[in-house]
Formats: sequence, C-alpha cells, structure tokens
Amino acid sequence: MCTIKKITTYTPELEQTVTDLLEQLVNREIDVTTSLLEELLRSDNSHLFCALDREGSCVGMVTVGIYLSPTGRKAWIEDVVVAQKSRGQGIGEALTEHAVQFAKEQGVGALMLTSNPSRIAANRLYQKLGFEQRETNVYRMIFKP
Repeated sequence: MCTIKKITTYTPELEQTVTDLLEQLVNREIDVTTSLLEELLRSDNSHLFCALDREGSCVGMVTVGIYLSPTGRKAWIEDVVVAQKSRGQGIGEALTEHAVQFAKEQGVGALMLTSNPSRIAANRLYQKLGFEQRETNVYRMIFKP
C-alpha cells in the first residue's frame, strides 16, 4: 500500500513531483513556483500530504485548507491526485481518508471538496466515503497578475 506523510520541507524534487501530479490532474501545463510551494508549506492554514510508495517516492497528494468564518471552522480538500501509474491501488481513497481524519482532528465542523463530474471514479469514491453532493453552484473569478 502506501504511507501518508505531511510535507513540511521544500525540495526541488518535491516541486517537480507536485508539478507532474497537478498536470495529470488538470491535463494542462502547470507552473508551480518555488516561492508558491514554500509559502504553502509555511502556511498554518494549508496542509500538503503525499502518499509514499515502498521506495519513498510520492505517488499521490492532497491539500487540506482550513479557515474560520462566522459560521464556523471549515476546510476544503483540494488537488487530490494519484500518479497515473499508481491508480487503482486505493491510494486516492487513503489520501482522502487521511484528509478527513486530519480535518476532524483540527476541529473542523464541515469539510468540502469539488470534483469535476467527468471524474467518475473520484466522484464515486467521495460518495462512498460519506461526502454528500450539494445542490449548489460553484463560481470562480480568476485574477490575472
């Protein structure tokens, strides 16, 4: 199986791994910068976890973002992805379960995520793990630098 580890230290190898995994998730080129990754790892509100195979290589990742609003302490699961070569081995499930447990330990009242409807296996997994699909619209505004 795999071991899930919280990543707290930047390395160039981590930057390349995160870039490779995110490109597999979104099917386009991603520019993960050193400064972005270092800032994420220093943040008290962002938590990056990697699934490590037997050799210690990162074969999947998940990010948990935690925030406080007037309606309570909440969290989002972001960027759940498993390397193409390692899919079908339960790694995505292990990462998501780890994120759920981590959020519970942080005293989060609600844990949310979004998933593209075309990601059939991922959507099935989230429902299997107890996530309920909400009837809502998700809006996004992109700011250009």
